[in-house]
Amino acid sequence: MPLLFPLTEFSVSPSFSVGYTISLVNGSNPCEGRVEISSSGGRGTVCDDYWDLSDAQVVCRQLGCGSAVAATSSASFGQGSGSIYLDDVNCTGSESSLFQCRHRGWGSHNCAHSEDAGVVCSVGYTISLVNGSNRCEGRVEISHSGGRGTVCDDYWDLRDAQVVCRQLGCGSAVAATSSASFGQGIGSIYLDDVNCTGSESSLFQCDHRGWGSHFCAHSEDAGVVCSVGYTVNLVNGSNRCEGRMEIWHSGHWGTVCDDGWDLNDAQVVCRQLGCGSAVAATSSASFGQGSGSIYLDDVNCTGSESSLFQCGHRGWGSHNCGHSEDAGVVCSVGYTISLVNGSNPCEGRVEISHSAGRGTVCDDYWDLRDAQVVCRQLGCGSAVAATSSASFGQGSGSIYLDDVNCTGSESSLFQCSHRGWGSHFCAHSEDAGVVCSGTTHLTLPQA
Repeated sequence: MPLLFPLTEFSVSPSFSVGYTISLVNGSNPCEGRVEISSSGGRGTVCDDYWDLSDAQVVCRQLGCGSAVAATSSASFGQGSGSIYLDDVNCTGSESSLFQCRHRGWGSHNCAHSEDAGVVCSVGYTISLVNGSNRCEGRVEISHSGGRGTVCDDYWDLRDAQVVCRQLGCGSAVAATSSASFGQGIGSIYLDDVNCTGSESSLFQCDHRGWGSHFCAHSEDAGVVCSVGYTVNLVNGSNRCEGRMEIWHSGHWGTVCDDGWDLNDAQVVCRQLGCGSAVAATSSASFGQGSGSIYLDDVNCTGSESSLFQCGHRGWGSHNCGHSEDAGVVCSVGYTISLVNGSNPCEGRVEISHSAGRGTVCDDYWDLRDAQVVCRQLGCGSAVAATSSASFGQGSGSIYLDDVNCTGSESSLFQCSHRGWGSHFCAHSEDAGVVCSGTTHLTLPQA
């Protein structure tokens, strides 16, 4: 229906709205029903022309009823009587009162009470996960005084699951499941085409097709797996901060496939375990093959996540791997850096020590930015020189890092990118060194 008046020319001013109250009537509780406006002059309704979830959101906020679940039309809560006060209401959704929204003009309408608008707010509606092994996984069900219903899996993804897990206090989303993976529900299907950004605090704040509107059967019921009840460990290493990636769930261990596995992914695991920075992301079952399930594949972290379960992946339990591709992680806890063969502890050949022994760093691409990180890490001031060609003598044993590329702002050498732990094209004649400003007398070694 075309608008007969510019919306910007008509609104109820704050002073005019004083003495007017909004309520919801004919619902099962005060937070759902037909929208009615009351004043000393009587009661009136709102027409459903252009009535949508943004308008309902404002009403729910105004009434302290949580988020909007539905904006209803066609007198779904019965027809009112008397005046129709508002028509062509157009809220942005951020207003604190319906009277702040644009509309056709007070009392101006081309409606009958058969078009009375209604609202369903989230107060009185609860979300739960059922048929899982714990309260933090299962089929998504919505309960209210009128019964229970499910959510359709059309467009259901990890962002939607993230909102459900947050709403339930269940940590991060591990998986958004489809095709009634936790069994088929019964009764109504309340939501379809759910589209969350992932930042909402409630599923009811997400866009959807409309309350009760769907093209689904219960064979498409959506589910969620949240991280509560799942733990991450590193096994088969020399300490708890290195080893094969394993995930514990419901009495079973499973592994992670190394497809796409890199230092960003390892960084998240080390942070999650309180194990410092990632030294290496290992592949090809370098810490031995696991057994049982492979839970994650194609993991894709940015490196800033606080949990592995916040990272993108192929889908829980979906993979094209064998255990010969089990991923591993080496974290910096248990690894120390020192400078040796210099005149004091703040200059010398860079050496890395851990329980398995000592090793050096290759000088390929080694520069002052890399040296700056080492000096900062050791509390030795600023970098004066990044030395090459074993200027502080050749080390022995392993060469742990090559092609080190720091930005200079890192707090640890282990946060810098590199070729891969133990991967190199060097000999000890190329061992890297550092001279830091935290010395009394600087004596630069001869090349």
